[in-house]
Amino acid sequence: MNEVNAVHDADGLPLPRRYAAVAAILGAGVLVVLDGAIANIALPGIAQQLQATPADAVWIITAYQLAVVMFLLPASAVGERFGYRRVFAGGVALFTAASVLCALAPSLPWLVAARCLQGLGSAAVMPLGLALLRFTYPRRLLARSIAWNALAVAAASASGPTLGAFILSAASWPWLFAVNLPIGLLVLAACAGLPSPPRSARRIDVWSIALNAVMFASFVLGSDRLAVHPLHGGALLALSAVCMVLLVRREMPKAAPLIPLDLLRVHSFRVSIVASVCCFTGQMASLVALPFYIQHELGQSAVTAGLLMTPWPLAVMLAAPLSARLAQRLPSAWLCAAGSACFASGLALCALWPLHGNPALPIAVFTSLAGLGFGFFQTPNNQNMLLSAPKERSGAAGGAQGTARLTGLTLGSLLMSLMFGLLPSHSAVHWGLAMAALAALAGSVASLLRSPARARAA
Repeated sequence: MNEVNAVHDADGLPLPRRYAAVAAILGAGVLVVLDGAIANIALPGIAQQLQATPADAVWIITAYQLAVVMFLLPASAVGERFGYRRVFAGGVALFTAASVLCALAPSLPWLVAARCLQGLGSAAVMPLGLALLRFTYPRRLLARSIAWNALAVAAASASGPTLGAFILSAASWPWLFAVNLPIGLLVLAACAGLPSPPRSARRIDVWSIALNAVMFASFVLGSDRLAVHPLHGGALLALSAVCMVLLVRREMPKAAPLIPLDLLRVHSFRVSIVASVCCFTGQMASLVALPFYIQHELGQSAVTAGLLMTPWPLAVMLAAPLSARLAQRLPSAWLCAAGSACFASGLALCALWPLHGNPALPIAVFTSLAGLGFGFFQTPNNQNMLLSAPKERSGAAGGAQGTARLTGLTLGSLLMSLMFGLLPSHSAVHWGLAMAALAALAGSVASLLRSPARARAA
């Protein structure tokens, strides 16, 4: 049996080096997720100290998100051309250096610019980390590696606000960014153990990168402004559509296009992308609606709201390793469909269950159900995306996965903005949760479009 496993492990790194590679990949993922999770809690204090309005302070978050979404796919292409390990380590180094600039920021424009640089570094880390997992682990253990990655990200998301509050209780806000320096240096040291897959001979098309950046920037900004400034938002969304058409026409003839059109022609990959967008739309819409529901309608404090939502990421952490084991025994299409259906059920119960008196127990149960479902969906869906792509296009697959996630998160935010703009607050949260449940259910239906035969092959 050990001899068989040794043969099957030939496509991954040997064990001593594999541990260093995993430490680098998971450490970098935790670094970028944790930074995003703890930055939100410091916005009021940063705005006050830098004499900025709350609306201007929001750009501390927006600038980071914009840089990530604009350069996810270009970073994947650059990784394929110049080497995954080199670009991944460069992203970690840029993120760490930009964190130091954030900590030293004397003004809001300085801080926003430094956050843009952090976003650039994060755009290299997110997709290439997923791609490097494919070269780190043998195929038979890939689901397990993706599950550990999901578990680490969920743990970082869950602990981020608490860690941020702990740091702020003992120090000023610059320390939220300064703590990234020792972590980043440790991750950089571990990057020496990363695999070095063969590079491609593709050309880097600067015009395509520019079109891609304008397309996603216009989409995010237009979506954000649509409810408040319909004309400005609509014009930006129209510009995004024009850039998309031009980009697709420019990239269509290429064997390895910037937008992975070659991968989207693969049925299983395309379905996984659609399912991912649907489920992340439901996740973001519900994460926006639930705090308003718990605090405004149920009259609970912000601390209580945070505690009631904590079971969600904890359930994701529990489900991720279990789903990895099940993915080796069950068709991934069925597992994804069941997980997203469970996710939808938790959100539907939040929207429809009549709550009164002490709502803590039912909400904790419902958010746990949603988290379990999302955890069981995410690991096999990401595994299918990676394995549906040729190994040399793993960077593009990782970039597409990250883009699908961010697209879903943007659509979820837009959905709740529209709900709050069109309906009273009481109705908006219930309709928002119901729409989030429908989006998750659409992800379940999309997952079933993969045939069992293809799912087993994945």
